[in-house]
Order: sequence, then C-alpha cells, then structure tokens
Amino acid sequence: MESWLKESGAVGLDELELANFQVTGRGVRSLQYYKEGERVLTIPCGILWTVEHAYADPLLGPALRSVQPPLTVEDTLATYILFVRSRKSGYNGLRSHVTALPTSYSSSIYFTENELEVCAGTSLYTITKQLKRQIEEDYASLVARIFGQYQDLFPLDKFTIEDYKWAVSTVWSRGMDFVLPNGNSIRLLAPFADMLNHSSEVKQCHVYDASSGNLSVLAGKDYKAGDQVFINYGPLPNNRLLRLYGFVLSNNPNDSYDIVLSTHPTAPFWEQKQKLWISAGLDSTCTISLTLTDPLPKNVLRYLRIQRLDESDLSVMQVDATDGTIDESNEVEVLQFLVHSFRGLLENFGTQLEMLEEQLAASVHPPGGNAWAAAHVSLGEQRVLRLARKRAEDLLAAAESGRGRRGDLSPLARCANCDKVSGPFMLCGRCRAVVYCTRTCQVVHYKEHKVVCRVISTASKNGLEMK
Repeated sequence: MESWLKESGAVGLDELELANFQVTGRGVRSLQYYKEGERVLTIPCGILWTVEHAYADPLLGPALRSVQPPLTVEDTLATYILFVRSRKSGYNGLRSHVTALPTSYSSSIYFTENELEVCAGTSLYTITKQLKRQIEEDYASLVARIFGQYQDLFPLDKFTIEDYKWAVSTVWSRGMDFVLPNGNSIRLLAPFADMLNHSSEVKQCHVYDASSGNLSVLAGKDYKAGDQVFINYGPLPNNRLLRLYGFVLSNNPNDSYDIVLSTHPTAPFWEQKQKLWISAGLDSTCTISLTLTDPLPKNVLRYLRIQRLDESDLSVMQVDATDGTIDESNEVEVLQFLVHSFRGLLENFGTQLEMLEEQLAASVHPPGGNAWAAAHVSLGEQRVLRLARKRAEDLLAAAESGRGRRGDLSPLARCANCDKVSGPFMLCGRCRAVVYCTRTCQVVHYKEHKVVCRVISTASKNGLEMK
C-alpha cells in the first residue's frame, strides 16, 4: 500500500510506519520528532474514497447513477469498497488498501445477545438492536435496487449481508466527516491515515483542504521518534465510541445520555408552542444530551416549560419569552415529570451501577472484551442519569418549598441570564421568580423576561401531559 501511496503523491510516509502497540493494537509510529501543529501526512485527493470518486468510476458509476433515489453516502461508500474488493484485476492501489483493512470489527452490532445484555437499559442497547434490523433492511433494499440488477458487477456470493455489514462497519469506523465552506459536508476514507488511532489527549488535527481536495494530518502534540501518532475523533461518549469504533475509554469524561423530547402535532396549542420552541432554538422534537458536566441542560427545562403551558399562559406569552421559570405550578410539574422519568430510566438498566463496579473489579467481564466494554457504557450512562436525577430532585425540593418566592434563595438558584450558580443573587423585584448575579445580567435578560413577569401573575396550573 505504501508504495502505491507514494507513487500517487502522498507525503510523509517515509517518516511513519505501521506498528502494533500493546493497548491500541495496530497504529502508526513516528520515526522522527514532530512539533505540535507540524504537518505529518498528506493523502492526495485522487486516492481518497469519496462518493464523487465512486460515481466517476467507469464501471461502478453508471450502476450507481441508475438508482433513484440515489443511495445514501454510507451505502455508496460501502458498495464502492465491496466492488473494489471483488475485482479480480485492476484497482490495484485501492485493493491494496482494502487488503490492509481489518477483517473483522468489534463494534456493538457484532456482540452476542449475552454480551449486549450487559448494557441493557442503555441507549447503546436500543440503538444496536435497531441497527441490526436496519442493516438487514438496507441490504435487502440494495439487492433489489442495484446488486440484483447488475450481478456481473456485484456477484452475490461476494456481496452477502455479512460482506455488507463489514463494509458499513468500515465506513463507520474509518470515515472522516468535514463541513465545506459552502455549508455542504463530505465523508471520505483516507488510506493509511485511517490507521491512526484516537486519543483525547491530542488536539483535533486532521484537516480537509476543500480547494485541493487533499486530506492532511497535523501533529496533535509533540512527538519523538518511536511514539504512536494519534488523531482525535472528538469529545465522544463511550456509547458512540463502541457503536462506531469498537472501543471504550475507562472513566470517559465525555460520557452522556441522549433524551428525546417530543410533542405530537395534534396536542393542544401545538402551533403556538412550536413558535416558542423555535424562538428558543428548539423544535417540537428535540434530542438533548445530558452530560457529566451538565446533567440537566437548561434546554430540557425550556422545552418542558413550553410544552406544559396552558391556554391562559399562551394568551399573554410572547414568542421571545422562552427562558426562565413561568410559574410555580408549571415548574413543579416539569420537575416532577423529570424526577419520575429519570427514576424510570435508571430502573430499566439490567445491572445497577454498584453491581457493575463490583463485577469489573472482580474481572467478571474479561478486560478489553465485549462484555467489559458494554459494562463501561452502562456505567457512564448511569452516572449521568444519577446526576440528572439528583439535580432534578434538588430543584423540585426548592420549588416545592417556595423559598424563592419568600426571598429565601435556594443555594441551587442560578442566574437567569448567564446560569451562574454561586451567589450572592438578587431577585427580580416584580415577579420574584428568577434571580440575577449582577444588575448587568438583569438588564440584558429583561427583553426575554418581561413577558414572563406578566404571565406569573395570571397563569393557572398547567394540566398537560407529555406526549
């Protein structure tokens, strides 16, 4: 592969080599010193795996163009990889890259039922079940739309569902995504560069030059000869790392839990609420990440406060009044719902956090194995949800006590403008329902808060249910 890459114009290969490392397995080793930010590797446009190159192929392109609507980016790249792998002649350079790819993957879709059951209750468990079904459906669609139509190009003995599953996993684990200056996006696979492993300790350092179409890797930190060279996939939680890349990080600081908030268009006052959601940067269906550093984001509260507005609230609410407490009954209802929901989510985990910690400490799940990885996903999501539940319980206790109304501020109060959580604070003098850390924050927030002030004095208890 390296000789083909050099002949094709790749730069930097003489100072790098593929090697096996104890923890990460195969990766890329530096043969010289690199200073952070220095260019390490460049893979030219002409040998990247892209949708554009697939469509430009004289054999594959016409078949792809005949399919309407077009295949997804993911399926186009997977088909391209399988097509090259199946050729008995030609495509020598690209086939040398395919030969260097892993023959198997450890992402969650390859887990046995028992291995996956270790993370029962997690978002990964649900998504993996869905992905397994989706792969079967997508493969059947490809057979009907293109593979079966052009069996001279796609011999079905080389385009089985297991082959497709492998190719899709290759795209998931090795694809790189970039946003172009015109706002469009591109997904590509870069030979040799895709051998670089992830480390959260380096800066994000792989860049795509839209003008030349080349992919470059910069040094994400200082390297000396013999060091493994890394790239950074981004601040990803373990549930995503395991689903796409087949590994987890112990005590991952980026662990998260995604919640979906949704309201059906037939719900009462949906159109008025949709305007409020949009003005708050939300929508009627939102996916919001709960994280270790922000287990109960303000957008969750914003969404649910709007969802539970009743007719009397909406009659005086303006489109820009999307932040802050609406009234005491609305806030209590929102927080009660959250506490109940978080408790239910936590009860659904197949193995509770304390038991998982004991199992990992006793090596019940062999370190580095699939069940071990699944356990780490469950640990991370449960930790996030427990923090979210505690936050909601504390806020509910403060709301039900009514201390904020009487001027006895809860230590959990936060500035309505900047979200600062440490006092001293001052109450809004009119509604006495929100607080500010400075006079400046109060002035800045007034445009959003002024209508809420009026609502609080007239709004009645909300009786809507989440849908």
